[in-house]
Amino acid sequence: MAGGGGAPAPKQDELQPHPVKEQLPNIAYCITSPPPWPEAIILGFQHYIVMLGTTVIIPTALVPQMGGGNEEKAKVIQTLLFVAGLNTLLQALFGTRLPAVIGGSYTFVMPTISIILAGRYSDIVDPREKFERIMRGIQGALIVASTLQIVLGFSGLWRNVARFLSPLSAVPLVALAGFGLYELGFPGVAKCVEIGLPQLILLVVFSQYLPHIIHSDRHIFDRFAVIFSVTIIWVYAHLLTVGGAYKHAAPKTQLSCRTDKAGLVGAAPWIRIPYPFQFGAPTFNAGEAFAMMAASFVALVESTGTYIAVSRFSSATPLPPSVLSRGVGWQGVGILFSGLFGTLTGSTVSVENAGLLALTRVGSRRVVQISAGFMIFFSILGKFGAIFASIPAPIIAGLYCLFFAYVGSSGLSFLQFCNLNSFRTKFILGFSFFMGLSVPQYFNEYTVINGYGPVHTRSRWFNDMINVLFSSEAFVAGFLALLMDSTLHSKESKKDRGMHWWKKFRSFRSDTRSEEFYSLPFNLNKFFPSV
Repeated sequence: MAGGGGAPAPKQDELQPHPVKEQLPNIAYCITSPPPWPEAIILGFQHYIVMLGTTVIIPTALVPQMGGGNEEKAKVIQTLLFVAGLNTLLQALFGTRLPAVIGGSYTFVMPTISIILAGRYSDIVDPREKFERIMRGIQGALIVASTLQIVLGFSGLWRNVARFLSPLSAVPLVALAGFGLYELGFPGVAKCVEIGLPQLILLVVFSQYLPHIIHSDRHIFDRFAVIFSVTIIWVYAHLLTVGGAYKHAAPKTQLSCRTDKAGLVGAAPWIRIPYPFQFGAPTFNAGEAFAMMAASFVALVESTGTYIAVSRFSSATPLPPSVLSRGVGWQGVGILFSGLFGTLTGSTVSVENAGLLALTRVGSRRVVQISAGFMIFFSILGKFGAIFASIPAPIIAGLYCLFFAYVGSSGLSFLQFCNLNSFRTKFILGFSFFMGLSVPQYFNEYTVINGYGPVHTRSRWFNDMINVLFSSEAFVAGFLALLMDSTLHSKESKKDRGMHWWKKFRSFRSDTRSEEFYSLPFNLNKFFPSV
């Protein structure tokens, strides 16, 4: 429009008020900057509390189906906790070197249940013998399944796959690594809403509102919101229990709400060190091993998304594919340890602990190493560890609502690298998100109604392989996004998909920050090259 005295051209900052950030700002302590020791110890203990949810829930659900009682359940929880601490240390020292907690995985539950229901165990009368025989079968399947991640990781094959990941294809993968676990959130809170909902509300108040109401240079309420809220609600739940609030409640309600129904404290030994083959020599079945390998592959894909979220929340640069591949190799070693010790499930990156990094804004590697020390310590001192493991599940579910949301939002944050005005971008995002939610929902609904998955052939292990793949939201969304992003006009759309932002991080030594964050200690790079 012609005319004099027009308004001056807007400044560049006004045109782009939120510029792209390769590293997430406003993180108090990144990977290489640890907080003071007292604060680091408390934060490490907080990570330990958060990872207890998965550690307790999986054995509690599966051990009774295997014929085990409280004693066997406490033994498996101790073992899972010990192996989680060991794997977390290995990952922080030699793997990706990210502040990632390595814990039990829900992905392995489906093939594990299939092993539990195998016909060869149905004739065993003695419950203890049945438990040990089934555990040996699960151990054998996990040992074989671990080879998949070990080979893909240490050979560098997964590095070649990761090179195709762009910010656009990372969005659905990372987002549904968090949002895809919605079934563990509020449905778990609602199992005992009178303690689960207050936990969720208190956590939000402590972490989001109080820091802005009570101004302080020391970040107390937001950084230690988990400890404050869990302690208050745990005491409240105990008062309800001893006050007789659940005296005449249904058994299911008592199991979820009461603080004295876990049965772990009495069953756990005072001191016990888990050791390999404690349940006997593993047994091997080819079909079950293949099904467990499918679960291992799904866990690998989900972990890739969680690793990306952890690198973001620890204010690191985007993860070089070679470092990611190295971490996958060590994660395979973690699954091998799970099989050797008998943890009942495989290992993966803990999504809830990744969310805790965002809540505290502390991405220090030292904090996670301290949390690994707590895991090992309390797994050996069984009685003390069992006390914390007896926290009611709805309290943990209240934590999940916030932590899974944080990880999901981390995936959405990669949209800043993409061209959201492109119809190609809109199609890939929309289709992968929708199918990532819709396909697993169909598989899960079909299984609940019919008692078996949509793939139902005479080969049970083949059924488990396909059903476990398409029951994972992160796997379906990530696979579709990567496939379409790599094949749909990829050469003409490099800038639209954001590849130019991540290009310099493809090689380990192309950016000095990558070496700072991901280099191995003690000059071990010559043994485990990152190029």
